[in-house]
Amino acid sequence: MAELIPATMTAVLLTGHGGPEVLEYREDIPVPAPGPGEVLIKVAAAGINNTDINTRTAWYSKAADSTSNSSKETDGGWAGNALQFPRIQGADICGHVVAVGEGVPDARLGQRVLSSTMQQDPSSDSPFGCRVIGSEFDGGFAQFAVNPSSETFSVESDWSDAELASLPCAYSTAENMLHRIGVSAGDVVLITGASGGVGSAAVQLTKRRSAKVIAVAGAAKAAAVADLGADQVFSRDESLLGGLGPNSIDVVVDLVAGSQWPELLDLLAVGGRYIAAGAIAGPIVELDVRTLYLKDLTLKGSTYQERAVFENLVGYVEREEIRPVVHRTYPLKEIRRAQADFEAKNYVGKLVLIPPPVV
Repeated sequence: MAELIPATMTAVLLTGHGGPEVLEYREDIPVPAPGPGEVLIKVAAAGINNTDINTRTAWYSKAADSTSNSSKETDGGWAGNALQFPRIQGADICGHVVAVGEGVPDARLGQRVLSSTMQQDPSSDSPFGCRVIGSEFDGGFAQFAVNPSSETFSVESDWSDAELASLPCAYSTAENMLHRIGVSAGDVVLITGASGGVGSAAVQLTKRRSAKVIAVAGAAKAAAVADLGADQVFSRDESLLGGLGPNSIDVVVDLVAGSQWPELLDLLAVGGRYIAAGAIAGPIVELDVRTLYLKDLTLKGSTYQERAVFENLVGYVEREEIRPVVHRTYPLKEIRRAQADFEAKNYVGKLVLIPPPVV
């Protein structure tokens, strides 16, 4: 029997760029209807990510350091485009399919699912044409969300909803970095920001590939990061060159950037590889091009994801080759508090929001 779907739902609306005050908790938002090729997901849990904060604050804007808010309205989205308000954010979704649009088989009804985060933009012919759920279209900070059926992955697992919701953005970002830079058995891999959602995922996923992990994290989090599988953990305040020596690392998986960035290239061996998917310590860095070409280094950015990345991730979950790291859950109405805790970074793993039950 088809599940009864209410006319309205609870959701958090992002009403503009700014601080937590632009997040509006509402209980009267119309439930969206799935169009052709789409499914309606009843959201059970939704993780919090850096992209939620960055999009809200217009951090991605090239004018992010400008005092003019109007200049950020034109390129404040993650892809450098204007964000359409109001928007329901939430790039991580775990839930169940409760309705299907035209062309989607009824067999999808009732499936426990995860939504991919980085999706192929249907309006783009380029393989690098991406869109993010919760940014270009409404996401999971709500009781219901519409998603393309092709980007909605069935998952068979006994993990809790919160545990599954910790995966889509962080783990697919980490897996994509390892996939695109070619991490393999025997590599020595340095992971910055190793205590965060993407970083803790990268530690686990790198160990899954039988590579050696050198992690960088806050001193208070070193033991927790080691428990995830890191072979060696350095404090953010330690000198990596002093502790490891030059030319000692095969791959750098960087989520931090910032003022210490030049040291990362000095650590890389000749022919070493570097890949970035974040810049939480600052996006502007200094590059000595001589280091780049004299050491035959490869530098890559990582956003676009091949479909196989998320398919592989679901397989790792179902075979229990990785394990979730959920620090805490919050009711959806406490999103401002949850995001404040997220920005404080005093934890290891993920923070997850739980929407109210549908009545």
